[in-house]
Amino acid sequence: MNPFPPRTDAAPPLRLLVADDNPVVRAGLTALLSGRADTTVVAEATDGREAYEAALRHRPDVILLDVRMPGVDGISALPHLVRLAPVMMLTYSHETETVREALRLGAGGYLVHGEFTTEQLVRAVRDVREGRPHVTPGAAKALLEGIKSSASAYTDPQLPPILQESSTKRLSHMQPSMGQSSRSRYRLSTREAEIMDLIASGMTNQQIAAACFISEKTVKNHINRIFAKLQTTTRSQAAAKWLGVA
Repeated sequence: MNPFPPRTDAAPPLRLLVADDNPVVRAGLTALLSGRADTTVVAEATDGREAYEAALRHRPDVILLDVRMPGVDGISALPHLVRLAPVMMLTYSHETETVREALRLGAGGYLVHGEFTTEQLVRAVRDVREGRPHVTPGAAKALLEGIKSSASAYTDPQLPPILQESSTKRLSHMQPSMGQSSRSRYRLSTREAEIMDLIASGMTNQQIAAACFISEKTVKNHINRIFAKLQTTTRSQAAAKWLGVA
């Protein structure tokens, strides 16, 4: 009788579809992801229409999708592709509206070229496959800028004009405190200030970890130091101080 348990086979590699109109980018990603034991590229596409047809034919585990492509672009194809497989945007574009629209339409992640290593890309692909969101710092910054812009433009239609103006001025006054002024006042490091911005935007520890490519334990350690510097004990208290409303 064999005293050792039978060997179990390794998990099959994740099957990926790469959609990008740039042949150099497609070839690079295909070579990078197909040369591993845990990922393989089963199809390539040059626009959204080809991506949809390839997804129907090959049924990939994850679709890597560029934003700007001739013909049917990534944003236009996204609502149709997410019905077939989880989609991760993989692009050079990090404009605020593009990032927000992609996530609104169902993208499971948003990675900007130049902001991740190969291992981080593979981890992001696996997380998106499991339903865990992933965004790189450039995309996270775009989201924050969109939140700040929306807050600055907000007015309450129920308020008299004079109070609307005061409300807008008050919100506009809050925004600079999320930058250098708050960082200097509370002596936060660059990383701590980045994480505090994400806390104030409403992100969870898991989302912050994904955005910053660090572990949740590291996020918690940063938050503990931030709370100590801000002399707070809760996220809401910290956000209020950071925004200048406490």
